[in-house]
Amino acid sequence: MELLSSLFANARKAGASLKLLENELINKVLLEVADAAEAQASSILLENQKDLDRMDPENPKYDRLKLTLERIEGIASDMRNVATLPFPQGRVLDSYVRPNGMKISKITVPFGVIGIIYEARPNVTFDVFSLCFKSGNGCVLKGGSDAHFSNIAVLKVIQDVLVRNGIDPYVCTLLPDDREATNALLHAREYVDMIIPRGSKALIDFVRENARIPVIETGAGVCHTYFDRSGDVAQGAAIVCNSKTRRVSVCNSLDCLIVHSERLDDLPALTVKLEASNVLIYADKRALEVLSGKYPAELLKPATDESFGTEFLDYIMAVKTVDSLGEALAHIEQFGSKHSECIVAEDRNAVELFEKTVDAACVYANVSTAFTDGGQFGFGAEIGISTQKLHARGPMALAELCSYKWIIEGNGQIR
Repeated sequence: MELLSSLFANARKAGASLKLLENELINKVLLEVADAAEAQASSILLENQKDLDRMDPENPKYDRLKLTLERIEGIASDMRNVATLPFPQGRVLDSYVRPNGMKISKITVPFGVIGIIYEARPNVTFDVFSLCFKSGNGCVLKGGSDAHFSNIAVLKVIQDVLVRNGIDPYVCTLLPDDREATNALLHAREYVDMIIPRGSKALIDFVRENARIPVIETGAGVCHTYFDRSGDVAQGAAIVCNSKTRRVSVCNSLDCLIVHSERLDDLPALTVKLEASNVLIYADKRALEVLSGKYPAELLKPATDESFGTEFLDYIMAVKTVDSLGEALAHIEQFGSKHSECIVAEDRNAVELFEKTVDAACVYANVSTAFTDGGQFGFGAEIGISTQKLHARGPMALAELCSYKWIIEGNGQIR
């Protein structure tokens, strides 16, 4: 416990020092970390392989855990993008002069120190560092034991660059990967200003229920695509396939296809592209009757109550038949996680009603839910997808890592 207290204190001190860094130096460090990540990719991949060797390749987390040269290059590209973005801190949100001559300004400021608890996703270590560093926040990272070797390798790349530039390496602090460290972080009120969990619903629920620090919930995504009576089949088939199979282990992947009953005959065409990826479909009674004989029998099963409201994170999808847009909206309200929801429709009235009614961070019309991503939104990278409503919602990037404070200036006014 003494070691953890020391790590928290060092992170707090280092985070405060970021306020004094010049913007040019911050961008320089980000670019150097990106270069170092690519230059040391082989050593990072060797450590990542140690983690992969300890995990069953059939585990849905395996893909999240896996780093490749291409993924490291993508991570480096994201960091370079972050370096080109405007600095979020110090922006004047509002400014006015009161009748007594006081000038009141509202300006953005870093939170201070942000704690991140995440599972088997070593890319998060790079992403969190780049966004926190650019926004002037220190970060305390609590990665999962599944990514132990990967996270240590990534941290070394980051901290070597920090030290080379005369910056306190504790601005990016990695905690031990045991439960004691998790519990300590959730209670580190003196040192940490905000906690962001990234991972499964179970992890997010655990953090929310046990943290003594403000929490922004991210990650868990039970995502639906509703194919309306006016939907275009070719467009719908492409969206369903991309949303489901592009990368099944991420939170924006499709979990349930909702089909208007008047378009059930088009269901085989909407799902035909899923066969190549061996997607297992849990279909309700009406959908099962239509798909039987037109979708591989070994990949087709009757839906149960558990089929709906489940984040599969695998090559699995549920199909629900509805008789109206209203019924589709009710299903999403009951089973969605307020992450990403999509409608495929040519009827503009149906689209507008869907957009107004659905309570989710990201609502799509004729677009794949795979775009719920900070990079795709033009943010450079993301620290997570917030599914709550206070402070931030949707992809969280630089702007969402800032709070604000009031500056009041005068010439001797008293009350």
